[in-house]
Amino acid sequence: MAFAAINSSKNSSTRPVVGQAAPAVNRAVIDSAFAADSSLRKRVYDAISVSPQHGALFQDIAQYTSGLQAQLQQQHQQQQQQRQYQTAQSAATSEKQPAIKKRKLETDQSTSTSLPSVQDLKADSPLQFFVQDVSFAVPQRKKLTLEMTAAGGHGYLRARNQTSKGVEFGIPIKDIQHILCLPVPEKAQRQSNFCIIPRYGDGVTPVPDNSSIPDQMVWTIPDGPAKAAYTGNGQRVEGGDESGESLLRRWLNDGIGHAKVIRPDEREFVSATPEAHRKGEKAYHVKAHRGSKDGYLFFLPTGILFGFKKPLLFFSFENIESVSYTSVLQRTFNLNITTRVDANEDTQEFEFSMIDQADYAGIDAYIKAHELQDASLAEARRAKKYNVNAGKGTDKTNGTDAASAAGGVAAEEEEESELQKAQRELEDQEDEEEEDYDPGSDGESDGSGTSSEEDEDDEDQEGDEDGDLVKEELGSEAEEDL
Repeated sequence: MAFAAINSSKNSSTRPVVGQAAPAVNRAVIDSAFAADSSLRKRVYDAISVSPQHGALFQDIAQYTSGLQAQLQQQHQQQQQQRQYQTAQSAATSEKQPAIKKRKLETDQSTSTSLPSVQDLKADSPLQFFVQDVSFAVPQRKKLTLEMTAAGGHGYLRARNQTSKGVEFGIPIKDIQHILCLPVPEKAQRQSNFCIIPRYGDGVTPVPDNSSIPDQMVWTIPDGPAKAAYTGNGQRVEGGDESGESLLRRWLNDGIGHAKVIRPDEREFVSATPEAHRKGEKAYHVKAHRGSKDGYLFFLPTGILFGFKKPLLFFSFENIESVSYTSVLQRTFNLNITTRVDANEDTQEFEFSMIDQADYAGIDAYIKAHELQDASLAEARRAKKYNVNAGKGTDKTNGTDAASAAGGVAAEEEEESELQKAQRELEDQEDEEEEDYDPGSDGESDGSGTSSEEDEDDEDQEGDEDGDLVKEELGSEAEEDL
C-alpha cells in the first residue's frame, strides 16, 4: 500500500497537464516592431494563434527587430547632424565667396538633400488613390498603375508594373513643379494628356551639378467615366457624372496642393484651325518643328509647352527673356524663344519652325498680352517667380519729355510687330518685282543662265545709275533755283 501511494504521487507530479495555457505574449512589443508592415504583423499573430507555444519566440524576434530599428534610427540621426554641420561649414565658407558661386553652392546643397532614395520611392506606403491600366508615353510607353502615396510633402506620384508589381518610376510630390492637362491633338476620340514636370525638369532650367532629376511623366486618359479608379482604401469609383479626366484632376489638386492642374484657356489662345478629326471642336495647339522633331506648341496661362515627345519643353513666363519671329514666308514662320533663368546666367535660344501663318494673329496677341516680346521686362517676370517687388508700381506721370517720346516710340513699335514688318517688306519686294517685270525678257533668257557674280554686277550697275539720276535731278533743281 505504501509503495503504491508513493508511485501514484510520482506519476501525478510528472504527468503533463492537458490544455495548459501558453505564456502570455507582449502584444506591445510585436506591434512596435512591425508597425510599418501591417500585413507581416497580422501573419505573426495568425502564427501565434495556431501555435501558441511559439509566442515567446515571436516576441524575442520582435524585440531583436526593435533593437535593430533603434540602431538604424540612431545612425540616421548622426548622419543628419553631420550633414547639418557640413552645411553650416559650407555656409560660413560661402560668405567669403562671390555671389554667383555662393548661389550655386546653396542650390546644389538644397537639391542633394532633397533627392529621394529608391527605398522611399518603392516603400509599401498608404495610398491616396490608384488607377489601373493607365497608358504612359513618358518616360516609358506601356500600361501601368498610377499611384499617389501619402499626401503632403512626403508622398510620391509613381507608376507600378501591373505584372511584377514593382514600382517603375516616380516623382516626390514636393518636387512636382508643373501639372498640365492638355487635349491630345488629331485623335478621333477625345483624350487628355497629363504632363507632370518636376523641378529642374522642364528642359529649360539648368540642372545643378551632381544632381539627378526625376523623369517627366506623361500619361493619357480617355474621355468618359472613370475606369479602374480606386480610392486609397481600395474602394472602386463607379458611376456618377464625373469623367475620369475630371476625377484625376481633382485628386491631383487635393493631393499635391502647392501646384495645381493647368488646362488650356480659350481666353489665352485658340488655334485658327479647328480639330481636324473632331469637327467643330476648338484646337488649343499649333504644329511646329524643333529641328527634325515634330510636335505641338500649347500657349497656356502659365507658359508655353512643346510636346509630347521626350523630353517635353516648358517655358514658364519667369524664364522667358524674349520672343521673336524669323524666317517669315508666305505660309509659315519660325518662333524663337530666348530664355534666361537667372540674370547672371547666359541666354538660351529655342527655335520652332514651320508654324502656320494662320495662327500668327493668335500667337502674337498671346505674346503681347503677357509682354513676352520685350526683353527689358524679363527681370520683372523673374521677380514674380520669387514674389519680390510685389507692391512696387511704375510711375507713368513723373517723367521727362524724352521719356514720353521713348514711350511713344515703344507704342508704335508695339503696333507693328516684327512679323508684320517682315510681311510688309516681303509684300513691297513682290510689288517691286512685278513693276520691274518685262515680258520680253523671257525670250532672251530662254536656254541661258547667269551666274550670281553677274547678277551682283548688274545690281551694282543699276545702283550706280540710280545714284547718277539722283545727282542729275538735284543738279537740275539747283540750276532752276539760280
